[in-house]
Amino acid sequence: MSKGFYSIPIVATTLVLVVVLFEFSSVDAIVQSLIYNNDTQIWLVDRNNPLLDLIFYSGIKKIFISLVLFLLFSLIFLRRFNWVKKNTKGMIIVVLAGIVVPLTVGALKEATNMPCPNQLVEYGGPYQHIGLFESLSIDQQRPAARCYPAGHASGGFSLLALLFLFVAARSRRNILVIIMALGWSTAGYKMFIGDHFLGHSVVTMVLAWLLILIIAFLIEKIENRFFNKNISR
Repeated sequence: MSKGFYSIPIVATTLVLVVVLFEFSSVDAIVQSLIYNNDTQIWLVDRNNPLLDLIFYSGIKKIFISLVLFLLFSLIFLRRFNWVKKNTKGMIIVVLAGIVVPLTVGALKEATNMPCPNQLVEYGGPYQHIGLFESLSIDQQRPAARCYPAGHASGGFSLLALLFLFVAARSRRNILVIIMALGWSTAGYKMFIGDHFLGHSVVTMVLAWLLILIIAFLIEKIENRFFNKNISR
């Protein structure tokens, strides 16, 4: 993977460009038209299917929580094991990402108050579409909806922090493929049941990686400032 992939300024710029692209283009509407039947007013996937929910949502969510808790447990109670000693920094990055990314996305959802596709008038819902940067009149207010950016995919994409547990380029590529498949399984499922636009999940993905890079940068700074300095003495 190129150096730009790990560059905070480049990823931050990418995030801005992605937000602007989806806000000022019709990409979301075009994609959504492929998974929503206007005649029957039915989405591509039935949200009430328990098996699909288990596989693509609740099951993946449990895997994410279990992994983060296992790493946290290992850092606290298994820190004397060689594997934990060698990978402490990477494990800390993963655990912090598993906390910071979902919390940040959740806070943004509270702030943006943007409806889900299935809550919009054009898809049978009660709300008119309001853009992220659209100004409202005095008598208008945003609906109490929490759909932007995509929250359910944030856990999966936060696992991109696992890249910092591996050094070999091949291992990192394999992990990247697995995590992207995991994250987009949830993101795709939520799109197909009408809970999110494509742009919602793309923004979450890029934001998650930006936050992970910032966490890794801060951990590196703390390590160099407090630990390596003590060792040199």
